[in-house]
Amino acid sequence: MEKEIQIETMKRSHVSQVWEIEKQCFATPWSKQALIKELQVNRLALYFVAIYNDIVAGYAGMWKIVDEGHITNIAVLPQLQGQGIGSALLERLIEAGKISQLQALTLEVRVGNQKARSLYEKYGFRIMGIRKEYYQDNREDGYIMWKSLSQY
Repeated sequence: MEKEIQIETMKRSHVSQVWEIEKQCFATPWSKQALIKELQVNRLALYFVAIYNDIVAGYAGMWKIVDEGHITNIAVLPQLQGQGIGSALLERLIEAGKISQLQALTLEVRVGNQKARSLYEKYGFRIMGIRKEYYQDNREDGYIMWKSLSQY
């Protein structure tokens, strides 16, 4: 029997589990306090969690700025990657962008992160630029990727 992925709006009660995902997935993870601030203070922020096998398996978020959505993070527990969880989260962000009548979504991704780039390209994101030495931990460049949500 195939396991179902449920996407829910992130709540304060999810923060500890999301922080564990952050630490496992990113060289420079956000702090637990930064995650709480995103939920409680940042009115531009919208975050979702993926529930898989009764655990928080991943999360994703974006900031809605005027008519664009800036995807801040997408992360899935390493041992559960490849199960469609990242795709489900990205689909939910795209849906939320359309509901909010955003014109486009943007994100940055490490030049060396081929797995993430492939996922974004599968959903119509295109490389539109590069941020030199964007990542603080190793000064790796970051691609700027965009996806139009416009109907025209």
